[in-house]
Amino acid sequence: MRLPTWLAQHLAALRALLVFTVLLGLAYPLALVAVGRIPGLADNADGSLLTVDGRTVGSAIIGQSFTDADGNPVQRYFQSRPSAAGDGYDPTSTSASNLGPEDIIDTLATNPDDTTQSLLTQVCARSRSIGELNGVDGRRPYCTSDGVGAVLAVFRRDGLTGPVTRVVSVNQTAPATSFLAEYENVPVELATPGEDYRAAGATIVPIRGDAPAEPEVPADAVTASGSGLDPHISPAYAKIQVARVARERGTDPAAVRRLIEEHTIGRALGFMGSPGVNVLELNLALDEQFPTR
Repeated sequence: MRLPTWLAQHLAALRALLVFTVLLGLAYPLALVAVGRIPGLADNADGSLLTVDGRTVGSAIIGQSFTDADGNPVQRYFQSRPSAAGDGYDPTSTSASNLGPEDIIDTLATNPDDTTQSLLTQVCARSRSIGELNGVDGRRPYCTSDGVGAVLAVFRRDGLTGPVTRVVSVNQTAPATSFLAEYENVPVELATPGEDYRAAGATIVPIRGDAPAEPEVPADAVTASGSGLDPHISPAYAKIQVARVARERGTDPAAVRRLIEEHTIGRALGFMGSPGVNVLELNLALDEQFPTR
């Protein structure tokens, strides 16, 4: 007896569903699990976890912060780069900040919880803080000395042309002191929270300042990675932390530099990416070789 066309089609679809469920829902996942159990791959499959005295302390492929309960850097450890993943290095919230190079104006409000820092101000604040922590020059171009973006809103008599009539430092509010006393002979005002100077017709003018063209604090120290989970820092960022770490551990800076070299990986395949230093592995090596008193 020949089955109706509609029933034959449904039975064929059901057989295909069962076959692909077995192949892709059972056989394929089990095969991958089996491959992950092969000696040499098991550690990677389990998350590249690192342990000390049988206790898991982190992963070699996911970064983490080395801060105290109040969020302050623990000075005896090398510090990681910033993270935009959740509250920091959260694998369930991996992401970038989605802020670009044109994000230079802070959103200011009377309620601090409603204030949002621009990418420029975040970079400036981090660079200033890292400079103070490590005893290096934290100045950067387009940053004020108090760690915000050096940006002016310039009003002209005829809109985009004519003499300047008013100037506002858009990222600074009272009681700060304006980073620039005057611009084209016009005194610079502090910003008023909640006021949109761009919408009011101002021209936005970033000010370069006198910071060195190549800041001592490297870029990876003040910007998050694309995933927010990068466990590495650049050798340049590790280098500026050597004096602090050596001082806190009472050891020779040269010995700490040798440890950095031992934990520096080269470019992938010799030409992709940049050299990096795994922060967790480096800090574990510090604890082993130079334990604090």
